[in-house]
Amino acid sequence: MGDFGIYAVFGVNGPPQRLLSAEGSSRVFVAVPPSVRQVVLFSSGPWGERICVNAELNDADRFPITIGKLTPYNKCLSWEQWEEETWTDGVTLSVTLEGGNLVKADWSEPELMSVKEYTPKDHAAPLAPRELNGKRKRERALEKDGDGNKMTSGGEEENVCPNGAGEKTTPVRKARGQTKGGQKLFSAGADATKMKGTANGAGEAQGIVGKTPPQSAARTKSRQAKTPTHTAPLVSPSGRWGQTLCPIDAQTAILIGGQGSRMQFCKDPMWKLCTEDMSWFAAETLAEGPTPEARIGHTAVYDPDSRRIFVFGGSKNRKWFNDVHILDTQSWKWTMVEAQGKVPPLAYHSCSMFRGELFVLGGVFPRPNPDPDGCSDSLYIFDPHLSIWYQPIVTGDTPSPRSGHSACVMQERRIYVFGGWDTPVCYNDMYMLDLGLMEFSAVKTTGKAPSPRSWHGSAVLSDTKFLIHGGYNGNNALGDAFIFDIDTNSWTEVTLPQLSVPRAGHAIITMDTANPHRFSGEGAAVDVRSTLLVFGGGDNEGNFYSDLTTVAVEDLLGAISRE
Repeated sequence: MGDFGIYAVFGVNGPPQRLLSAEGSSRVFVAVPPSVRQVVLFSSGPWGERICVNAELNDADRFPITIGKLTPYNKCLSWEQWEEETWTDGVTLSVTLEGGNLVKADWSEPELMSVKEYTPKDHAAPLAPRELNGKRKRERALEKDGDGNKMTSGGEEENVCPNGAGEKTTPVRKARGQTKGGQKLFSAGADATKMKGTANGAGEAQGIVGKTPPQSAARTKSRQAKTPTHTAPLVSPSGRWGQTLCPIDAQTAILIGGQGSRMQFCKDPMWKLCTEDMSWFAAETLAEGPTPEARIGHTAVYDPDSRRIFVFGGSKNRKWFNDVHILDTQSWKWTMVEAQGKVPPLAYHSCSMFRGELFVLGGVFPRPNPDPDGCSDSLYIFDPHLSIWYQPIVTGDTPSPRSGHSACVMQERRIYVFGGWDTPVCYNDMYMLDLGLMEFSAVKTTGKAPSPRSWHGSAVLSDTKFLIHGGYNGNNALGDAFIFDIDTNSWTEVTLPQLSVPRAGHAIITMDTANPHRFSGEGAAVDVRSTLLVFGGGDNEGNFYSDLTTVAVEDLLGAISRE
C-alpha cells in the first residue's frame, strides 16, 4: 500500500488532486472552481497514528456551509451543491489533519493559502460568479392563504430547523396567528433572512456556535458571530438542537447528532458524557465501523440486554433516512443493518424499546413534489434479531398524524404519547398504547395540562410519573414543566429554576448518578440517586445551547406536593 494521502475530486469529470501527503503540511486550503457542483474527499494509504481529518466547505465570508470528518473507519466524504442551501460563489475547501506527525503544522500561517498551489491547472483562473440558472431545488415561491398559513408551490417544509439561520432560499411557514416579520424560526418561522446565533464566553475561545442560556426565562438577543475557520479542540459539545442523548450505564451517556447555527450540522457529532464529574469526551473516533451520517430528528435507544444503541431515521436538509445504525458499546463498533421489510424515511418520530424491539410511531416523511411532506400516524416495529420491519395490527382510538411528539414506556406495559405537530396544528392530547392488547386509547386527564407543543423533552421519573418540559408552540419556545401521574391520569405543573429557560429540540434523560457524598463507616458505598439531565436545544431567537443542566428527581417529585 502506498504512502498516506488525502485527495479531492472536484466535479464529476475532475481527476483526483492530492491535498495532503504523509510528510507534508497538516493543513491546506483549496478554492473550489466556480463550475463545480460536487466535491469528493478521500484518503489513501495507511493511517498509522493519525486520528482524523477535519474538512470544511466555507463560503466567501468564511462561514462554514458544510462540515465533515475522515477517520480510519470513514475514509470518504462527498458533497453536492443542491444539498447545501448556502453553497455560493467563492467556496473554499479547508482540510486539517489531526494526529500523527504534526511537526510541520504552522497554525500561525494565513487563513487562505495560495489557491494556485492546490487548484487544478485548468481552474487556476480567478473565481468567476457562479450561475445557478435557477436550479436551486429548495427555492420555492411562497404564498399565504386567507388564514395566514404559508403554502408552497413545491411542497411545504416539515423538517426545518427551529433556530436555523434561514437563507432566502429556505422555505418557511407561518403558523396561524403569527405576526408579520416576527423572528420565528421553527417550521412556522418568518423572517428567514436574519440570524441571531452567537458564541459566548468560553464558547468563542473554543469555536463553539452555541451558548449557555441565562438563568432566567428572559430571552437575550445577540449579534451574529462568525465561526472561526481554525478552532482549538472542543472540551464540550457545541450548541445544537435535534440531537439525542442516550444513557448506557450509571456513569455514561452518549450524545449523537444535532444541528447548530446557520442550519449547519455539528462537526462534533458524537460525545461521551461521564456523569461522575459531568465531563465530556469527543467520541466520534473511538468507535470502529461506518458512523451514521450527520442528521437531526433521529432517535437513539439503548437496549440493556444486548448493550447496543439503535439509531434510526432523521433528516439532513433534503435527505431523509430510514436506516438503522447499531453501536455495540462493548466492542465500540458501528454496524449498519440491512433490514428486510418496509419503513418510510422518518424524522421527528418517537422510538421506544420494548422487549428488545423498536416501536417507531409517527414522524415526518417526504412526499414527491408537488405534494407537501406529510406526518405519519403509523406504528412500525423493528426486530433486531431477525433484522426485519413489520407493522402490527393495532386497534382502538389511534393518535392523529403528528411529529415532534414524545413517547414514554411505563411499567413495561404501556406507551404514553403526548403532543406533537401537524402543520398548522400543535397538540396537547394524550394517547396510551396497551402493549399487551396492542390497543390505543385516548387518555382523559385532569389538572392543568401542558399547552399544545412539539419538540419538547420527556423523561420517566418513576414507575407512575413522567415529565414533559419545554418545546415549541408554533410561535415561541417554552420553559415550563409538567408531571403526569398514570395512576390518577392527572397533570401537575412544577416550577424549578433549573427548568425555567425556554428551549425546544433539547435532550432529556434520567439516570442513576453518584452523589459526591459518601456514607461513612466500614464498607462505605457511593450514594446513588436518580438525576434528570437536560442538554442543548434552542430558544427560537437564534441561540443554540451547549449547557448541561442536572436536577435531582427527588426534587422534581417533591415539587408536586408544593404546587
